[in-house]
Amino acid sequence: MPSATLQIDHRRLPRRRDRVLVEAIHAATLAELTETGYQGLSVERVAKRAHTSKAAIYRRWPARADLVAAAIRCAGERYQDITPDTGDVRTDLLAVLRAAANRLTGPFGEAARGLITETLADPQATQAAREHLAYGRNRLITAVLQRAVQRGQAGPQSLTPQLISLAPTLLSHHFLLHGAPIADQTINDILDHVVMPLIHP
Repeated sequence: MPSATLQIDHRRLPRRRDRVLVEAIHAATLAELTETGYQGLSVERVAKRAHTSKAAIYRRWPARADLVAAAIRCAGERYQDITPDTGDVRTDLLAVLRAAANRLTGPFGEAARGLITETLADPQATQAAREHLAYGRNRLITAVLQRAVQRGQAGPQSLTPQLISLAPTLLSHHFLLHGAPIADQTINDILDHVVMPLIHP
């Protein structure tokens, strides 16, 4: 007689501390993205891989876009704790944008494409995801520009939300239209023809 499929009741499992559980969910989300891509990712498989319930995930992230945005933001912070500081604002911005472009060639790029498409299609339902994306892409730019203003290499207008988000937005737009990899010439054009003239003191 074939054995019945074992159903795990997560309510009876020992409860993990919230931070440990969140890290497990983020890791499971990134693993699923690598295997299935954004369109194939399901919250049910993420829950199974993280050994938790779908309810536990939905309590924290009401939409799939929110979950994925939080996971890639967390992963990005692990590798971007140190901002470049060469003493030259253009060199620092180039390093930040080149690193962002390189990340778009892997699973992060697949996630970013799906997230951007989903947040554009339904901005209200994915507001939290949009905020996660904006924070992750603008954090390093802000740090670079703040130092540039202090050195006199950039004017105070550089610290407005519009200018902080300009270069990452143009990079994302190019990625959506042309995919990856993104050539260094494209990044140089964004800096030299758009960003640098606008931040000039």
